[in-house]
Amino acid sequence: MTDTTDKKIALVTGAGRGIGKAIALSLAKEGHHVICVSRSESSCGAVAEQILQEGGSAESLALDVSDATAVECACAELLEKHSLIDILVNNAGITRDNLLFRMEEEDWDAVLNTNLKSCFTFIKHLARPMTRKRWGRIINIASVIGLTGNAGQANYAAAKAGIIGLTKSLAKEFAARNVSVNVIAPGFIQTDMTNALTEEQQKSIVGIIPMKRMGTSEDIANMATFLASTKSDYITGQVFTVDGGMVM
Repeated sequence: MTDTTDKKIALVTGAGRGIGKAIALSLAKEGHHVICVSRSESSCGAVAEQILQEGGSAESLALDVSDATAVECACAELLEKHSLIDILVNNAGITRDNLLFRMEEEDWDAVLNTNLKSCFTFIKHLARPMTRKRWGRIINIASVIGLTGNAGQANYAAAKAGIIGLTKSLAKEFAARNVSVNVIAPGFIQTDMTNALTEEQQKSIVGIIPMKRMGTSEDIANMATFLASTKSDYITGQVFTVDGGMVM
């Protein structure tokens, strides 16, 4: 773990696995205290425990991020405990894929509430202390699908595109208070979901990526860690595609 006297409090949603887990581990290695949030206590608890075992500082919080009331209450309790969350990474997300005419309204709502509304709710209830301190980092994880669209993912694409619009608007609102708001838009990342695809499906995906490989969760975590640092002081309102050259 990096020795630093500037330990900050970071909160990462969807931290129980995949990209969120990689971001939580990376931020912990930078010396920050990481609050690992996921719906499952066992998953976010395991990540927090791993951080502790590696000499870092962490805690876990089981929370349904689509429940705005629960998020508001959790944020109030966190601010009571820590006074300030310096770094907020909105990573939690789900998919409920289907063609539009087959998509149920509940699947639309579930994806929008989890992927997009949760960003709004966490920022609304955690950003004010950042603006008072005049320092903060908000990093929203979108997707290249929010830039390109994808058949069968109207809900997911709408949510991820919404994250981009939300980010750009809030970057303008918070800039004078030295709180940056940026987006990372991952491309195809090697996760449990992509591992479940057939070999033929994986080859098809790799075929459309100029770098001819899928990314790793660590590729996204590296960008998030940079954006969370003082090295990104003059960057806000930007969308960083980490996709092997898919979207140029």
